[in-house]
Amino acid sequence: MPRIDNDIKLDFKDVLVRPKRSTLKSRSEVDLTRSFIFRNSGQTYDGIPLMAANMDTTGTFEMACAMGKHQCFTTIHKHYSLEAWKEFAKENPTVLPHVAASSGTGKGDLEKLKAIMDAVPEVKFICLDVANGYSEHFVHFLRDVRNEFPKHTIMAGNVVTGEMVEELILSGADIIKVGIGPGSVCTTRKKTGVGYPQLSAVIECADAAHGLGGHIISDGGCTCPGDVAKAFGAGADYVMLGGMFAGHTESGGELIERNGKKLKQFYGMSSAVAMKKYAGGVAEYRASEGKVVEIPYKGDVEGTILDILGGIRSCCTYVGAGKLKELSRRTTFIRVTQQLNEVFTPHNKD
Repeated sequence: MPRIDNDIKLDFKDVLVRPKRSTLKSRSEVDLTRSFIFRNSGQTYDGIPLMAANMDTTGTFEMACAMGKHQCFTTIHKHYSLEAWKEFAKENPTVLPHVAASSGTGKGDLEKLKAIMDAVPEVKFICLDVANGYSEHFVHFLRDVRNEFPKHTIMAGNVVTGEMVEELILSGADIIKVGIGPGSVCTTRKKTGVGYPQLSAVIECADAAHGLGGHIISDGGCTCPGDVAKAFGAGADYVMLGGMFAGHTESGGELIERNGKKLKQFYGMSSAVAMKKYAGGVAEYRASEGKVVEIPYKGDVEGTILDILGGIRSCCTYVGAGKLKELSRRTTFIRVTQQLNEVFTPHNKD
């Protein structure tokens, strides 16, 4: 018998952060670095927990170099060859503490992951990424990876509920990716009707993870630096971005020029374009769950990184958080019906 959960679930657009009295004199006083010790691997992490998503248009080696300059993280997409990994590691050893190697659960994925980890032992993070983290097959695969790599820190997902966060942590994951359907080029909610408002998912999943000594990534749904700050305020340990990092020099995708405008293609990894590129097409038993867009070319990603980090620092000063670690403890969300005054929002003109 179907049931309805009547508890209110909220997205980033549904709230603002209430300001509080602060003793901070300047945004420059805010420390955005975090130090984590991971439950299952026993490894540690020091850096700014802002992440580029493991999509082939954002999780690139070039993006990792740009993010690494700011101690930010990149989950490298799974389609790079072993030789490409070896070359990247040789040329960029200082970036390796800030990257993860990604893997799916398909045939040959574990063998390829083993080969990368053997060739580049400096990489200590593994990202196991599937659209549906609720399957028994995924849990069994996670356990196999944990047995194979007992000292590596494993990210796993995606899920949106506390009970599945707990199961993945108890099965060997250290960091859980939270988010089903909020991404800018994800159509899962439209095609399947499945999803969960991202702010509430983060709050609930963070509570579940932290109770077991685990960590979470808020993956998807951020459209501006304020959303990133809200995700951290909601309890996310890391925030992962796709669309906000797309369209840059360091992003994957061909640079297109049309009608005098420079554009870059951006698409979901479950889109028809991605599946044609890597799997020969969309299998007849499934539907494409991603869309393809062409976005204006944004130039180097450096400016976007600084804009996001600046927004987070500013949020911290508004609530009196001298460190990013303190932000969630000092965050009170207020529900709103309107985020912005958009009277002067520019309209796209052809």
